[in-house]
Amino acid sequence: MKYYSTNRIAPEVTLSDAVIKGLAPDKGLYMPERINPLPASFFERMQDMTLQEISFEVAKAFFGEDIPEADLKQIVYDTLQFDIPLVKVNEQIYSLELYHGPTCAFKDVGARFMARLLSYFVKQHPSTKGNVHVLVATSGDTGSAVANGFLGVPGIDVTVLYPKGKVSEIQEKQFTTLGQNITALEVDGVFDDCQRLVKEAFMDKELNDKFFLTSANSINVARFLPQAFYYFYAYAQLKKAGKADNVVICVPSGNFGNICAGLFGAKMGLPVKRFIASNNANDIFFQYLADGHYNPRATQATLANAMDVGAPSNFARIVNLYGGGQQLKREITPEEAHEAICREISGATYNDEQIKKAMQSALKNDGYVCDPHGACGYQALVDGLRAGEVGVFLETAHPAKFKDTVEPIIGQKVEIPATLQKFMNGTKQSLPMSGEFADFKAFLMKNL
Repeated sequence: MKYYSTNRIAPEVTLSDAVIKGLAPDKGLYMPERINPLPASFFERMQDMTLQEISFEVAKAFFGEDIPEADLKQIVYDTLQFDIPLVKVNEQIYSLELYHGPTCAFKDVGARFMARLLSYFVKQHPSTKGNVHVLVATSGDTGSAVANGFLGVPGIDVTVLYPKGKVSEIQEKQFTTLGQNITALEVDGVFDDCQRLVKEAFMDKELNDKFFLTSANSINVARFLPQAFYYFYAYAQLKKAGKADNVVICVPSGNFGNICAGLFGAKMGLPVKRFIASNNANDIFFQYLADGHYNPRATQATLANAMDVGAPSNFARIVNLYGGGQQLKREITPEEAHEAICREISGATYNDEQIKKAMQSALKNDGYVCDPHGACGYQALVDGLRAGEVGVFLETAHPAKFKDTVEPIIGQKVEIPATLQKFMNGTKQSLPMSGEFADFKAFLMKNL
């Protein structure tokens, strides 16, 4: 399968090139030239399949033309060494708990898959000369998932950029204490500054002439596409429980890679009635749904810090997806794209006070402890579900990752899982970095 850029200027590339390069030369994001539907027989039997079995079938639809089946199966099965349970919150709402992986966040799926796929391609791709440098910006969980997914992987070095003072202590410890092939840079700025530095590095000729750079953010197709796996698994669990009619999936949304993966799943045939994109105060997408205008703005710091994104990269993929991608014979208007998106996605937005109330309400009414991001998803279902619908919200990280925030709000202790506790004993090794690209470039030139 070929992959094209959302900006439609750069030439099409192979999966190997799309994964290794990360960002297209025209600054666009790579998209598959087509989306292969899954057969009806798959949906008929999926309630009896394991997470690994379901994910392998989905992976074959995405990557099966480019990777031998046995190799792909090994990558998928090695990635998913943990469960992703669907937990009943009340009669109408379920939580898809995506925090049972090694760093207790949903990004473990995409990061672990990408680490294995990238390692597979690096060995075969002559232009890398056997060594690739991964640059990743994080607002919290991406850094920990990527750092731990790539830790010790031969031929791959990782530099994580994160905004100073804007990630939780546990999140920070998960990627600043590792050493080995992982370097953490504490940027004087917000997440958008970190993301900008990474993108500028990809566009800098001198850096790219000297190093082979790629990204592990959701801008990379190997990071966001595997996130479709758990949408299918959630549906399979609902089907097994006899609750698979009129399914609504609510996704706490920041950079929009997660919901984008779900939308790809729907295009492959996943029977979801509609999606809800739940924002915090950084409600750029919510405003787009309301008026059809996409207006990125400066990031606002909130309780749900992993969603603090003022210029979501994957918005381009969503517009492209509903604009028909490579499949249309004509260009559609922005108005037509907006109408198509609004038919399948609705929005919600919550400020910090509303997030606090949602966390308290989930515990009081349903006995369920949400992290601040999951609370946005939970509340959007409480507010937006219609009669006869069954809602699933994505609980994207363990509440203990935000212990200092969660405990005062809900008034009770949150137990720290052993997988998180081990990181707290490590020593922070991050280096300070300004928000100026010249400083970042100088660091890379000297230290990579």
